[in-house]
Amino acid sequence: MSAPLHGPAMAGLRAEPRDTLPLDQLPARQWAIVHDVPMPHAGLGRAVAIRLMELGFVPGERVCIVRQGPGQGGPLAVRVGHTTFALRRHEAAYIQVMPARA
Repeated sequence: MSAPLHGPAMAGLRAEPRDTLPLDQLPARQWAIVHDVPMPHAGLGRAVAIRLMELGFVPGERVCIVRQGPGQGGPLAVRVGHTTFALRRHEAAYIQVMPARA
């Protein structure tokens, strides 16, 4: 089984505006807008991207990391719309967001 594409490995899939970042890099309690969930052509990465979109991580939706698990690799509690989900950091890395302006 190959490793899922995320972070820098997905950077070449689509050109992103300079003010976007992966959701796993968003500071806690800062709201952002989903810009994109790049779709890998095949493999586990494609399945993860599809699942994230089915959960509601779609362009234009508001998101916020409400809590971070212990350590650098802990899970994230992410609010999307009116629902909170637990995501692994590598899953959150698939979601490109634009931080909300104050």
